[in-house]
Amino acid sequence: MTALTWTSSDTPDGARVTRLRRELRAVHALVHRDLLRLAGQRTHTAMMLLHPVLYLLILGGGLAALIPRSSLGVGYQAYLFPGMLMMTVQTPAIMVGIRLITDRESGYLRELLMAPVHRSTLLLGSCAGGTLTAAVQGAVLLGLAGVAGLPYDPLLLVLLLAGMVLASFTITALALALAVGLRRAETFHTLLGLVMMPLLFLSGGFFPLSALPAWARTLSDLNPLAYAIDLLRRTIALRVPDQAAVAGIEWAGRQPPLPLEAALLLAAGVVALLWATHRFNRPE
Repeated sequence: MTALTWTSSDTPDGARVTRLRRELRAVHALVHRDLLRLAGQRTHTAMMLLHPVLYLLILGGGLAALIPRSSLGVGYQAYLFPGMLMMTVQTPAIMVGIRLITDRESGYLRELLMAPVHRSTLLLGSCAGGTLTAAVQGAVLLGLAGVAGLPYDPLLLVLLLAGMVLASFTITALALALAVGLRRAETFHTLLGLVMMPLLFLSGGFFPLSALPAWARTLSDLNPLAYAIDLLRRTIALRVPDQAAVAGIEWAGRQPPLPLEAALLLAAGVVALLWATHRFNRPE
């Protein structure tokens, strides 16, 4: 009588586990690629970080003497700090969309599509890598919290980092949704100018949303970046009692709860990623 030996992959459950491990390895490889690129391009990374730092030190320092604290409830550098955090995570998150297009142009994407994994897994790995690298760069800028007059409170820094991770995911997903159907990087750069810059200036990162006309405030209520910056700014106000949060997003004259703002920001990223996955699953 011959005994039959079964391996885990011979059973339906074992096959599912094997497929799941293969998908997870693909995600890990794409995230690892982005981290290696971040570590290998130190000059490029430093230049991306220099932009928001100069805004905080020069623009924030210069306008701090012109804008009275009483008009914002905080010093202008403290007011500007959440916007600079958002600028820091925005650039590397957007780069994920540019890499998707350049990978398609170079033929690297076609090689990736030959891997025995789902197309959606490849897009998820790109989104995870972009989210992580953007959050890492944002974490570096948290070291300037003292320049903006904020305390180095561990809980505050953790909460701000969590908010940046959420914002990084949403911006990365939006960038992929814009880039997934494009064939040329030049077209993507044009779209960025038409979409991302208005979103940044309508986010409340540079000036209070209450100073905008009614039609612009309506657009701000639909702006994911406005919710991200408002989330960071109100998080600071929770841990620093002497720094009142300037009114940002308001619905019928009332600010939405912080958990609801975070949920809406997450939902925007999930919807954008699902749309990008739907487009990406079409045959090349």
